[in-house]
Amino acid sequence: MNPALEMRKVERNLGGKHMSFDFSRARGSITAILGPSGSGKSTLLNLIAGFLAPDSGEIRIDGTDVSHRPPGERGVSMVFQDNNLFAHLDIATNIGLGLDPALQLDDAQKDRIASSLERVGLSGYEKRLPGTLSGGERQRVALARAFARARPVLLLDEPFDGLGPGLAADMLSLMLEIRSDVDATVLMVTHDPREAASAADEILFIDQGRIAANSPMEGFFERTDLPALSAYLRGRPEV
Repeated sequence: MNPALEMRKVERNLGGKHMSFDFSRARGSITAILGPSGSGKSTLLNLIAGFLAPDSGEIRIDGTDVSHRPPGERGVSMVFQDNNLFAHLDIATNIGLGLDPALQLDDAQKDRIASSLERVGLSGYEKRLPGTLSGGERQRVALARAFARARPVLLLDEPFDGLGPGLAADMLSLMLEIRSDVDATVLMVTHDPREAASAADEILFIDQGRIAANSPMEGFFERTDLPALSAYLRGRPEV
């Protein structure tokens, strides 16, 4: 069986910095991506999503080379820290754009929008505008969109940062439920080791544009062979 996601010797020069990624992930796995600011974590997600193209190498999703396909043809959903919602469009339309950019939605797709909102506890919010919602509610909409799209790869770029510990934990739990429902392979950028340990089964530690560690979660934070990891964890909450 092909891995759900493969980065085969992917290289990219960006802003004078050389990035290099090579790894694979199985269907349904959850990977936390950690590393210092500017190390290349968001660049990695943008390469997978198709917002950046590799200079060389291959990006494969379910065995298909998608390296030069546009984002909409990659089988990827992405949730950003700022939720990436259109402020002038209602919630149903924001989710509908993820299903069909032309918004030519059939009844089944409309039902999927309603069920995804119900899934995240926002049933009846279809006609609300993003500006009328709290930060946590907007993140729920972003997760509802990912749930409605049901793509095989789900990318999360610090989606719960700034929400507060309780709300972040709720959103994380909801993400895990959605991941299970759609059997998605998840890659999650986070700066919180505790968040990583509570959700992920694998770790990618990025340093200076390269994968410094690719390992199971178990025992990772006790490693003493990675000076960059020790420096990164200094002053952060203990797991």
